[in-house]
Amino acid sequence: MDLADVHALSVDGEQVKKWLRAQPRQPHTTTQLQALIDAFTDEYNHRRPYRSLPQRATPATTYHARPKAGPSTDRTSDTHDRVRHDTISKTGSVTLRVAGRLRHIGIGRTYAGTYVLLLVQDLNVRVINAATGELLREPTIDPRRDYQPTGRPPGTTPKKQKA
Repeated sequence: MDLADVHALSVDGEQVKKWLRAQPRQPHTTTQLQALIDAFTDEYNHRRPYRSLPQRATPATTYHARPKAGPSTDRTSDTHDRVRHDTISKTGSVTLRVAGRLRHIGIGRTYAGTYVLLLVQDLNVRVINAATGELLREPTIDPRRDYQPTGRPPGTTPKKQKA
């Protein structure tokens, strides 16, 4: 039984019952019942023409004439996408495994304890505050570095002087 046969049986269960009741010899065993169902499936899909199909074709003819979907062999445009839920650590960073190694992405100590979503597409990452939806950081991971700095100079931020 191929896929077209399974589809016809699942769609027209009432027709199967009606056809089975009309048979002069009713089955007494599951083997006899299976033989009748196989006969119905063969008739229904391979011999009986359908008015609704072009040229009154059979379902099997129509099924086999259509192109089949399948996986593409071209993998050049494939990306590695994933979503991670995390909490920013006390040091103000989150970790992400890239190429089998943990990378630390600096966000800032002001966000320590904040629940975040990490939207990852290959080496591009978006760190989003899970509660507010605010984009906190959008780095591209440098695979040569374990720590992905914020880009700000180290140390405390200098206070603005009054003019």
